[in-house]
Amino acid sequence: MHFDYRQSGYQVRDDIAKAYRDIWQRIAKPGNWWSGAERVAILAEARASRHCRLCRERATALSPFATAGDCDTRQHELLPKQALDAIHRISNDAARLTSTWLEGLIGASFGYGHYVELLGVLVAARSIDAFHEALGLDLEPLPNPEPGEPSGYLPREADFAGAWVPVLNGEALAPQDADIYADLPPHYVPVPNVLSAMSLVPDAVRMLFRLMAVQYLDMPGFMRFAKLPGRVLSRSQMELVAARVSALNDCFY
Repeated sequence: MHFDYRQSGYQVRDDIAKAYRDIWQRIAKPGNWWSGAERVAILAEARASRHCRLCRERATALSPFATAGDCDTRQHELLPKQALDAIHRISNDAARLTSTWLEGLIGASFGYGHYVELLGVLVAARSIDAFHEALGLDLEPLPNPEPGEPSGYLPREADFAGAWVPVLNGEALAPQDADIYADLPPHYVPVPNVLSAMSLVPDAVRMLFRLMAVQYLDMPGFMRFAKLPGRVLSRSQMELVAARVSALNDCFY
């Protein structure tokens, strides 16, 4: 069974383990633009990219585009070159990405949907891996990919609303996507960028909110500033940690 913390030496909440299992299963399934095998390969490449020689050199260069060469990739038989470049740069130097770089990736075989779904897998997988690393635990084995083809679903309501990619800002949603912002207060329309950034692939938002609810707060909890049941830290302490980690990671927000 994935994410069994009984012998870990830590009292990990049951809802955390359950959410991680759920996300591992979601990653293994075909998405909108990638197959299950490709989604698992994205996760595997992200882990491998942390040992990439070129990425280490590029991180110390004045510009992330000044270092020539190819990354040390392991999933090149399953993933296209654009995906591998995106995985390595997002995993190792995300703060210096540019819209010009992204536009250079986009083409007939690698659209905005491919990029956003790839980003969704990276965000979820890195958050879970970082949890294990913080506790000194081995990384969870990769999930077994499930068969099937990507759906190719692209929300017609998505539009460029100040972001690098089309997003759903909550003003117009198809019935099948209405649930992604259902827990947000009415005044959260247009939906803040940090919550809508991956909405071109609604399942990426669902996965993000699933993870956020256990690692941080769910949307109802986000609007409460008193001490929350089931949490050791106060809300102020949570925000202090979150702000400090964001600053160390050069987070845009």
